[in-house]
Amino acid sequence: MSWGTELWDQFDNLEKHTQWGIDILEKYIKFVKERTEIELSYAKQLRNLSKKYQPKKNSKEEEEYKYTACKAFLSTLNEMNDYAGQHEVISENMTSQITVDLMRYVQELKQERKSNFHDGRKAQQHIETCWKQLESSKRRFERDCKEADRAQQYFEKMDADINVTKADVEKARQQAQLRHQMAEDSKAEYSSILQRFNQEQWEYYHTHIPNIFQKIQEMEERRIVRIGESMKTYAEVDRQVIPIIGKCLDGIVKAAESIDQKNDSQLVVEAYKSGFEPPGDIEFEDYTQPMKRTVSENSLSSAKEGKPELKFGGKSRGKLWPFIKKNKPPPPPPASASPSAVPNGPQSPKQQKEPLSHRFNEFMTSKPKIHCFRSLKRGLSLKLGATPEDFSNLPPEQRRKKLQQKVDELNKEIQKETDQRDAITKMKDVYLKNPQMGDPASLDHKLAEATQNIEKLRLETQKFEAWLAEVEGRLPARSDQARRQSGLYDGQTHQTVTNCAQDRESPDGSYTEEQSQESELKVLATDFDDEFDDEEPLPAIGTCKALYTFEGQNEGTISVVEGEMLSVIEEDKGDGWTRIRRNEDEEGYVPTSYVEVYLDKNAKGAKTYI
Repeated sequence: MSWGTELWDQFDNLEKHTQWGIDILEKYIKFVKERTEIELSYAKQLRNLSKKYQPKKNSKEEEEYKYTACKAFLSTLNEMNDYAGQHEVISENMTSQITVDLMRYVQELKQERKSNFHDGRKAQQHIETCWKQLESSKRRFERDCKEADRAQQYFEKMDADINVTKADVEKARQQAQLRHQMAEDSKAEYSSILQRFNQEQWEYYHTHIPNIFQKIQEMEERRIVRIGESMKTYAEVDRQVIPIIGKCLDGIVKAAESIDQKNDSQLVVEAYKSGFEPPGDIEFEDYTQPMKRTVSENSLSSAKEGKPELKFGGKSRGKLWPFIKKNKPPPPPPASASPSAVPNGPQSPKQQKEPLSHRFNEFMTSKPKIHCFRSLKRGLSLKLGATPEDFSNLPPEQRRKKLQQKVDELNKEIQKETDQRDAITKMKDVYLKNPQMGDPASLDHKLAEATQNIEKLRLETQKFEAWLAEVEGRLPARSDQARRQSGLYDGQTHQTVTNCAQDRESPDGSYTEEQSQESELKVLATDFDDEFDDEEPLPAIGTCKALYTFEGQNEGTISVVEGEMLSVIEEDKGDGWTRIRRNEDEEGYVPTSYVEVYLDKNAKGAKTYI
């Protein structure tokens, strides 16, 4: 089947059909282009959606993503971001493999079609020119024949007329012969042109047109094959990203399966646990005692023998903490089960005053009362609208977490400053070896500044670690001077501490203390501090030699002189400080970089270094 033989006379229809084929191809290109735009728009919308629900940095929302359900949701957002990326890949591949390629092919196709039909029109014009020549020679031959026939008839007429001279007859004869010769020449020319036209026409319909139409047919078939291949590529581009999209969906399923409700429940406990103990039972307060004293001489024996009628009267001065304002941590539990020690419990109208020694012993043996003093400070700071540096306004567990977080942040800053100092030191060494690169003295100021920053950060870390140790119940032993200052401050505030059992919630939600109406307790500060003097000194785990002189001007530090030998009682815990002792009575912390430590392998708690 060939267009050249089957459609030899359908030149115009073939021209229209091939133009329609190119239009179809351009329509398909437009379709693919719009699909790529949709894919890009869809990918952009997915990315914006994923970005919209991403947690904001350094915000409270970011802290919520410690829960497994929130982590799974975050993984889903990340997978959707990758999912959007695959749609961008689809758009890019369709653009490069289909749109751009087909647009270039359309231009080539138009040029080829134009060339083929130009050749066809040229052949048509040539055969039309030959046909016109044939028609012209034919008309000329016909005209010459008619004129020769008329000239012959005129000659015969003149020859038959006796009145015509011989000269006129001869002239008519010569004219007839001339016309006959012209007719013969026209006949020969017409015959030649006709033969040539037939040859041209045969070549036109059997050679030129079939060849041209065959090229057009091949061009059209290539266009059809190309659009089919493009459709396959269109499907393959989608199919190529299906495995990756499947992995994204698998990632979402895996994230969903990683949700652990028990772990989330535990995180809730860690986030909101206050560390307080639930309040104990409220003891019964017998208001019939004054009545029995009036009836019986021995109120104690009467109380044991009889069963008086119970009568509850009066209103409690405070309210129990389970019913106080929402989201406020409860006050610390009472130190004893006596009615007066119950927080916000009902108070008896009148109680017998206890001996001063009994109240003093109760104060010294009741550790939660120390926390009550801390609660007083917390309430005052909240009233002033300022957050204490030691986070004492928080419950114990939350305070521990905040202090630990602060210590970790300071350690990171110390590491950062240390790395910067090391970099400056290396640069200074390079300048010393190669003076042409720079002046080593220009780095001394930066080096000193970095060292000073490290020292400040270490002291700050030590302060927060001391608070953390206090919360965790492992506060290191303090120096005598610090102990005396602490004892003096505690002696000035012992009256408030004594009444800490009467805690209640203030209107603003902070914890304040209500003074008891019992007798005031007066204790010397030195007597109160005896509780800390009974601690046994820590054993030495090795020795150290001071490499540099260090002046311990801050609380908890100790001054050393270069070359001095001292005892090590606590090694560096990663904060850059080592605890040492001098003469069994003076101890404190020094920077680890200032001493050379020799640990005893057999000492308890010492690490073995190879």
